[in-house]
Amino acid sequence: MDTEFVPRERVRLLTAVLSVVSLAVVFSAAGGRVPQSAVPAPSAWVLDLIPHVNVALSATAIVTITIGWRAIRRGAVVTHRRAMLGSFALFVTFLGLYLYRLVAIGGPASFPGPERVYLYVYLPILAIHIFLAVVCIPLLYYVLLLALSRPIVALRRTAHARIGRFAATLWLISFSLGIVVYLLGYVIY
Repeated sequence: MDTEFVPRERVRLLTAVLSVVSLAVVFSAAGGRVPQSAVPAPSAWVLDLIPHVNVALSATAIVTITIGWRAIRRGAVVTHRRAMLGSFALFVTFLGLYLYRLVAIGGPASFPGPERVYLYVYLPILAIHIFLAVVCIPLLYYVLLLALSRPIVALRRTAHARIGRFAATLWLISFSLGIVVYLLGYVIY
């Protein structure tokens, strides 16, 4: 995939536009600005299944990000590219399902555990998870657009590797914390 899919001089602009649009959609759904009538009415079993599917997507994304990271360290560029594109697809799928459920049920699910656990464990972990996910969005767009706008040999002259390492680290932490949030809300309590 050495073809230029994105004009090189537009990477930063496209990153900004995609980030603003993506975050506007996320915050609109999370803030209750998207009416329930905007999404097809799901069956109860579908709504109940989404958190379990999302934790599987998160665990799979952790694996694919790790594969991609290890592949590039070995110089296996094609494996790296496939793993990271797969990771991005898993992230988009996760986010789509999460936002669909959020809009369909009219807001976030309540935490079923004790108030102390909610305040001192669950909420801080959730906040860090969400913060890292939000920070990752422009970083992921940027490294993806860099990769799509240049031949592989030219990526070494960009910030792709430096920002990609940072983004992958934050992404791994965010996905891992998301699994902890799931365990607290659906397994432990």
